[in-house]
Amino acid sequence: FSGLDPAQPYFQDTPIEVRLDKSDADFVDIIHTDSAPTIPNLGFGIRSAIGHIDFYPNGGEEMPGCDKNPVSQIVDIDGIWEGTREFVACNHLRSYKYYSDSIIYPDGFLGYPCASYNAFQAGDCFPCPAEGCPNMGHYADKFKDKITNDFLKLYLNTGEARDFPLWRYKVTVTLSGKSKVKGYVNVALYGSGGNTKQYQITKGTLKPDNTYTAYIDAEVNVGKLTKVKFLWNNNLINPTFPKLGAATITVEVGQDR
Repeated sequence: FSGLDPAQPYFQDTPIEVRLDKSDADFVDIIHTDSAPTIPNLGFGIRSAIGHIDFYPNGGEEMPGCDKNPVSQIVDIDGIWEGTREFVACNHLRSYKYYSDSIIYPDGFLGYPCASYNAFQAGDCFPCPAEGCPNMGHYADKFKDKITNDFLKLYLNTGEARDFPLWRYKVTVTLSGKSKVKGYVNVALYGSGGNTKQYQITKGTLKPDNTYTAYIDAEVNVGKLTKVKFLWNNNLINPTFPKLGAATITVEVGQDR
């Protein structure tokens, strides 16, 4: 049984007999997309972990893309009716959009077991454990026989619009050069499954021999890595023409470590 942002008003903290609970089926997976408190945030979705596995995409409260201009949501690509509903309950309705996207992407929407969304964002729960990460949505039941915890909370990020799945990578860059400069470092990944756009690894003071790490949520599963593109810029014309390179770049795939 898959719960798509089960309702919070009148159901939060109620007995299990009157709300969805993991005792209702052999395997219950939940997608929480609107779990901010109803008052004052108008959260429509239940916050508590109530299934065998509970996914909290983007932290489970505010979904990316839902804070865009209200007018653009009402005059929506899916028509006026869809746009009006989105305006009222965009976060709440993201759950079924993620679910429908998950059917098309069997390798997408990996949920990382973690204590909190902040810990997930900081990279504390990367990569996936040895038994792997479950996939949020249609293929969540592939994980049915691997559950050991009473409640398993899983975190991931999604895109702002279709297609929603993102794939998480840890990118570590050690710089080479003669002197420190101010600027930013970008990296793009190339692989058998496709190429990513450029992602910023760090900005500010760039010191040769220093190592910089970032977690990137890429819009494509690059598959087998074939090339990494390294770019840096100091955004201003420097008469000394400083040179900066990458001594090493390490890419770790969240999915298979």
